[in-house]
Amino acid sequence: MTDATIEVDGLHKRYGAATALRGMTFTARPGRVTGFVGPNGAGKSTTMRIILGLHRADAGRALVGGRPYRSLRHPLRHLGALLDASALHPARSGRNHLVWLAQSQGLGRSRVDEVLAQVGLESAARRAAGGYSLGMRQRLGIAAALLADPPVVMLDEPFNGMDPEGIVWLRDFLRALAGRQRAVLVSSHLMTELQGMADQVVVVGRGRVIADCAVADLIASASGDRLRVRTSATSLAAAALTSTGAQVTETDQDLLSVRGLPVERAVSVLAAAGVPFSELAPHRATLEEAYFDLTRDAVDYRSGASS
Repeated sequence: MTDATIEVDGLHKRYGAATALRGMTFTARPGRVTGFVGPNGAGKSTTMRIILGLHRADAGRALVGGRPYRSLRHPLRHLGALLDASALHPARSGRNHLVWLAQSQGLGRSRVDEVLAQVGLESAARRAAGGYSLGMRQRLGIAAALLADPPVVMLDEPFNGMDPEGIVWLRDFLRALAGRQRAVLVSSHLMTELQGMADQVVVVGRGRVIADCAVADLIASASGDRLRVRTSATSLAAAALTSTGAQVTETDQDLLSVRGLPVERAVSVLAAAGVPFSELAPHRATLEEAYFDLTRDAVDYRSGASS
């Protein structure tokens, strides 16, 4: 799908004295789930609202399939979006909510029933949407985003309110959409879900992109040259490993993190010192670790230590 892209190029945005975006630039491409992550206030929601033409940028541009969203005649056929799962008429049934949207885009009612089945809401379709749980409203919002079968899907925190079954379903569903060459942009704070789902990750902080790369590359970079050593004799192990010039940190009970020493050398050092160990392997970082490393200096609101 040649029109399955979101291009964000040099976006700047101020609200009075506050600067929300400082040159935000990235591309969500077809066939990929792109994770869009950053601390609160990093500019994610502002960027998504500019993409949808809800806010105007002071500078830069945001394009869907090479065109501004505002210029699209039937925009839902180009980009389906979920920004706020509560943005619906509470007295209207889930099905009628979708019928209203379908009519606005020149779509038939048969498509409404198709997307309700896709998101698993058939049995609740005729109930008032105001009585839906948050997870059900998220499913209805996703159904609305898919209504016109768009090549681009953009979802803001779609895992919120989902139970474990819903999280597994949504993760697999978004992977399947990308597998059909759609561009999928997902903003989320759930790094564990993105790690198992996203191909690309765009990490933002204070209105600009901090990192834009494959998830696997970001994790490999965060893993570095560290080793994990699990031993009941942490003091002896630390002394032996430190004597080689390695940097050793105790990260948990019976667990050491070692930098600057190959696996084979660490094994021989511990064996020569007679130090027992039950695990010695290269450290593999998580997406969450990589994210916190990158955004440590971009957090505006940080919790204090509990007393």
